[in-house]
Amino acid sequence: MKYFNLHTHQFTNQLDVLELVNQYPQEFDVAIPFYSIGIHPLFINENRLESDFKVVGEKLALPECLALGECGLDKRSETPFEVQQLVFEKQLALAEKHQKPVVIHCVAAFQELIEIKKRLKISVPMIVHGFSKKVELAKQLIDNGFYVSFGKNLLRYPELESVFKSIPNDRFLLETDMIEEGIQEVYALATKYKNLKLNELQEIVNGNYKAVFEFNKQ
Repeated sequence: MKYFNLHTHQFTNQLDVLELVNQYPQEFDVAIPFYSIGIHPLFINENRLESDFKVVGEKLALPECLALGECGLDKRSETPFEVQQLVFEKQLALAEKHQKPVVIHCVAAFQELIEIKKRLKISVPMIVHGFSKKVELAKQLIDNGFYVSFGKNLLRYPELESVFKSIPNDRFLLETDMIEEGIQEVYALATKYKNLKLNELQEIVNGNYKAVFEFNKQ
């Protein structure tokens, strides 16, 4: 594969791109070939949780569902944080059961995220998507076994160059999330920042893809 897009909300159906399209249990599109599915902390509906968990569990059992997510913790959410934690931890149990990696949305709750990973002894790969924080937090996440994914913020904020450069080559992925730019533009900037040729970056990302999504086949 030439390009891997860890997290996108738009299926563009390009032959040279493997897109992990974000799906929600309440609005699932069966036409999308590869996807992740999860209960987002901003969209927790306590009246619908039972049916949402049922859908997430059913989809995680399918080979075309590559990951759980996006799910996680968000202190901007109107949902009480304790409820978010319970929903997140229950989803992590499903990821462990089905041996699927986790795409994480995290806002202002990174220490809680690290604590949950340690306490629950999560063994599946966990990727913090849309990373936009400082080098110190990136290092802390990596030291605790997380991967980090860059996309929208890397294109928008030049100050993230030093953060991205600091990430070990075996711990990052790339994405577009909800931006109009294609994954090719994200790769182009990542290539520049890492001082690599495009084929070298593609080889690195493909290796990280295998480590994250084929970890249970090794």
